[in-house]
Amino acid sequence: MSTTETTTEIRIAGAPISWGVCEVPGWGYQIASDRVLTEMRDAGLTATEVGPEGFLPADPNELAATLDKFDLESVGGFAPVLLHHANHDPVPGIAPLLDAFVASRAEVLVLAAATGSDGYDSRPELDDAQWDTLLRNLDRLQEAAAERGIRAVLHPHVGTMIEKRDEVYRVLNGASIPLCLDTGHLLIGGTNPLELVEAYASRITHAHLKDVDAALAARVQSGELTYTEAVAQGMYTPLGTGDVGIGKIVNELLDAGFDGWFVLEQDTILAEEPTDAGPVSDVIASVAYLRSVVDARVSS
Repeated sequence: MSTTETTTEIRIAGAPISWGVCEVPGWGYQIASDRVLTEMRDAGLTATEVGPEGFLPADPNELAATLDKFDLESVGGFAPVLLHHANHDPVPGIAPLLDAFVASRAEVLVLAAATGSDGYDSRPELDDAQWDTLLRNLDRLQEAAAERGIRAVLHPHVGTMIEKRDEVYRVLNGASIPLCLDTGHLLIGGTNPLELVEAYASRITHAHLKDVDAALAARVQSGELTYTEAVAQGMYTPLGTGDVGIGKIVNELLDAGFDGWFVLEQDTILAEEPTDAGPVSDVIASVAYLRSVVDARVSS
């Protein structure tokens, strides 16, 4: 793939969590969808992940109409799913979400291996039998999504059953499902995202771009702060202002032929409705940085 072809194919989307909209109870103030979608469009984004249940209409036709109103496409969305319980089948429960994705012409089901509890501040340890169940269910969900024309990806995520480096690689070696490269969650969980791209670019078909304040991330890793506390203190920063090395990661993905969505996703927690520009300021800065990385490929 040439540099010019890579540039023309880059796709940039938003995520409601960048506006503080999250599925976790008590996460913070939840901005109304009309404001979020308006600001996404005005920031130059052309697509969005759908966000948590209740943020956008559940009815597939209403969802499609709502996104059309704001000139946005649906990328798909994030779904925490319980995967490791032998007596729980996760496939039937995902069917309504797949219906909505098909109706709204979405592409991607972003799966996280839920712990079974709310939030991302603690998690159990799995035994080998539970791991076998989890890996088998990942491939079953991948197949169920593919039957509907949807690409399922596994999102390593702090506070889920796939967080740490050895867990990420256990999925890569034990299941066929591709990955969502979340640069922030990988870094916090102990995986170098650039090294992962260099070794497994062919398994990465979706990207959540986060930049991270490494000092705050280290306090999460040590247990000094919970994940939620660190987010509230600004652990995620606009792209290009943190310690992840986003530019190198984006270039490595594009060099490898990545043609999926780059989703700008800087988790934030709000205390109240913003009276100033609010979170969109960071989104605009991140869009500008990502475009500068791509533009630099043309001029080099």
